[in-house]
Amino acid sequence: MKRQTIFIVAALLSAALTGFYTYEALKHKEFKYSDRLKQLAEEVNNANTTWKAGENIKWINADIAGVKAHLGALEGDNGENLPVSNAVKADLPTAFDARQQWGDKCTSLWEVRDQSNCGSCWAFGAVESLTDRHCIHLGQDIRLSAQNMLTCCATCGQGCNGGYPASAMSYYVKTGLVTGDLYNTTGWCQAYSFAPCAHHVDTPLYPACTGELPTPKCAKTCDSGSGQTYTVHKGSKAYSVGKTQEAIMTEIQTNGPVEAAFTVYEDFLNYKSGVYKHVTGKALGGHAIKIVGWGVENNTPYWIVVNSWNQTWGDNGTFKILRGKNECGIEAQVVTALPLN
Repeated sequence: MKRQTIFIVAALLSAALTGFYTYEALKHKEFKYSDRLKQLAEEVNNANTTWKAGENIKWINADIAGVKAHLGALEGDNGENLPVSNAVKADLPTAFDARQQWGDKCTSLWEVRDQSNCGSCWAFGAVESLTDRHCIHLGQDIRLSAQNMLTCCATCGQGCNGGYPASAMSYYVKTGLVTGDLYNTTGWCQAYSFAPCAHHVDTPLYPACTGELPTPKCAKTCDSGSGQTYTVHKGSKAYSVGKTQEAIMTEIQTNGPVEAAFTVYEDFLNYKSGVYKHVTGKALGGHAIKIVGWGVENNTPYWIVVNSWNQTWGDNGTFKILRGKNECGIEAQVVTALPLN
């Protein structure tokens, strides 16, 4: 205890003199993690790189544990047991956005969901992309339930403590999903049970987040008052996509958005605009998201990605990330499925 106290005092003195808080020091409750994020944002912006960093209200007064609760893509089942699609078109366009291509009839493409303080990104990336594909291929503008995937897929991982995107795709094919959308929404079978949140900050949009959330129990019934019957929608085929930008681009343009996983570094938390590539900070864990398209900005190729941290984060809940270089591993773990007719 004495040694720890000495460490904390020394770290505080160092921070006061240098203005920099180390990652190790910030593990102690005496330090505000948001202070480190501000420092990292300054490093990014001073580096004159391809993107801009800034304060995201989601992380104000957050600690490291709270930040990591927003991740959840586990290492392990990265789709190697799924068949692989390596199909490549010869005439791929310079830019493509699934939201522009199908967004008029499939309104889910414009939606940004919020996983709250639960490490359920693996479920969100899956159901968001599968919801889009259900509409694109079947013409039904419904919503598939992240709640149902999170709580009922026993083979997908550890619920709010993380899961496997590939297993989520297999579950969709083998078991299927009921309908469901955001917290407190009606008209579907199972809405998400956790409200959107902002970490200990006064905002008219959301209440403060309050710690890590436990995984709810699986319910084989629809929400009370939903007026819906427990009917599942299944997939016909789950598969991974080849680890080249051309294969991923072909898949998105042909069939719709895909789920991918990548490593989140501390600087990513500060993303505001531009094309993200890792500049500074430590790795925090794996995160799953939905890729909806691609383009080029100032001669830098990028993927268009929809996150699940609500619209207050990043560029209205979305971000761009360097394409063609497997930045942070984003091109190595792409999985998807097709709906059953």
